[in-house]
Amino acid sequence: RSLAGGAALGLAGTLPARAQSSSIVVGTWGGDYGALLQQNIDVPLLKPQGIEVSQDIANNDPRRTKLISEKTSRRGSMDVACINDIDSYMLSQLGVLETVPSAEVPRLAEVLDVFAKPHSIPHIYSALVVLYNPGKVTTPPKSYADIFDPKYKGRVGFSDILTSYNMAGANIGAGGTPSDFTKGKAALMDLKKLGPKVYPSNEALAAALKSEEVWLSIMWLARGFMWKQAGIPVEMAVPEEGAVPILFEAGVPKNSRAKDGAFKYLNAMLDPKAQVAFAQKMGYVPTVKDAKLPEDLARQISLTEAQQAKLRPLDYATMQQQQAAFTDFWNKEFKA
Repeated sequence: RSLAGGAALGLAGTLPARAQSSSIVVGTWGGDYGALLQQNIDVPLLKPQGIEVSQDIANNDPRRTKLISEKTSRRGSMDVACINDIDSYMLSQLGVLETVPSAEVPRLAEVLDVFAKPHSIPHIYSALVVLYNPGKVTTPPKSYADIFDPKYKGRVGFSDILTSYNMAGANIGAGGTPSDFTKGKAALMDLKKLGPKVYPSNEALAAALKSEEVWLSIMWLARGFMWKQAGIPVEMAVPEEGAVPILFEAGVPKNSRAKDGAFKYLNAMLDPKAQVAFAQKMGYVPTVKDAKLPEDLARQISLTEAQQAKLRPLDYATMQQQQAAFTDFWNKEFKA
């Protein structure tokens, strides 16, 4: 095996650059996120480097499952995987992701220190807040606990794809820590008696908020911003007890067939102009120091210094240990 590797290295030095694959597959979400990648990264930043990008579009869970199942394959189906922070931790622990080399991703130097990780780059971030319809919820919520208030019976909605974060928010609202679900489970079972609604996707929840079928939810501040821009009657309340942050990241699987292009892609995801474009369209805050947001936009999507200081990050190791148990609880007890 080492001889083959040595031979390959020798060839790499003598063959023209195009021997390294000039096309990459990016596993990502569709919708606005996928479109913004194409408009701000794939076409303006990668195409001039001779790299063609195709997207493998799926939700988070199937992408994680695919990455894990392909771990032992010589060639993976993805060169770049867009993932949330919980999955990023899990995949790095399982040895699925390559270490990101600063020599090949020089923009790592601009990443905010708090977000730096060895196996991924932070792309965009936001916080889990309480979304509410100001025409129906006349006293602005102050806490995740507001979703448990009996006066909102039948008017609380959740997005099913955010199970881990829904439970983290519920647990804080019930007086627990983000990652210990004892109190959150009990509070959610009490809430179940009040007829909360669970929607299959973020988009389905948005439609329910628009039609005023539900008045209250917990969701990313960024999504609230985007939905408000689209005319959905929502305002965003950052919980006083501290919000759960969400980080969307990207990594390169160890069995990527085009690591050179993949690392160029990670570098481009950290481009300041591209980061500002995501903020303007989707409301997610940049993760690099040199991306400057217009003042009005920053006011709408950023947290104050005091709110940042109170962020309640997840304990990824505990989350991983409990993942199966609380997915079972959510599906078989809360939703059932």
